[in-house]
Amino acid sequence: MEKGRKTAIVTGASRGIGHATAKLFLDRGWRVITCARAEPEADFRLDQTWSRHINVDLVDAASVDAFIAEANGALDGEPLYALVNNAGMSPKSPNQERLGCLNGDIDAWRDVFELNIFAALKLGRGFAQALASGSGAIVNVTSIAGHMIHPFAGSAYSSSKAALSALTREMANEFAAIGVRVNAVSPGEIETDMIQPEYEMLIPRIPLNRMGTPDDVARAIYYLSGEDSSYVTGTEIWVTGGQHMF
Repeated sequence: MEKGRKTAIVTGASRGIGHATAKLFLDRGWRVITCARAEPEADFRLDQTWSRHINVDLVDAASVDAFIAEANGALDGEPLYALVNNAGMSPKSPNQERLGCLNGDIDAWRDVFELNIFAALKLGRGFAQALASGSGAIVNVTSIAGHMIHPFAGSAYSSSKAALSALTREMANEFAAIGVRVNAVSPGEIETDMIQPEYEMLIPRIPLNRMGTPDDVARAIYYLSGEDSSYVTGTEIWVTGGQHMF
């Protein structure tokens, strides 16, 4: 990868919000290191001239360590200007019903927390030096479900996203000492693979009267990653169309 361009790392970038975010950074002249459990589908592949994709299972500790080592090697001593912790999961029952506190496998909760919160912490630590050298930014992708009971998002997902909001504040406080800002975006109902037909019933609760798009979230992430937000840290931006007000 060519030196001299700002670099961002985007996790969970094979589709949805992660892919839209990686594409936006590329369109605006950045180079991008992406990761996911598998290769992106053909329709989602990015410009290989300015991007590099690394397969990683962020639930697995050894895989995370290997990813950090490979991505730091790809940086080759160059600063990292943005780390976008987007990867996440929300398990459902076999018939796609919401998993609550009284049902579901406790081990599934552990996997959710490993991906939705511990991965963000591990990657923040793993790229701290590269981020500090660029006075960079970390953006964590939380969720409206982390702030209120959601009719479809499971309890493990919602609890992990609430924890990620708290982690964002703690990281913002501590990473400020090395010149790195840490913020979050909290999406509402966004048209991705996680959305099922029953989500249509939620649109009347959204003042802007539509679901959001991955691009809506990507633009908020980009703002928090760049110079326009240089005095913003410890903040969570709601990207919900106003749904969070109710």
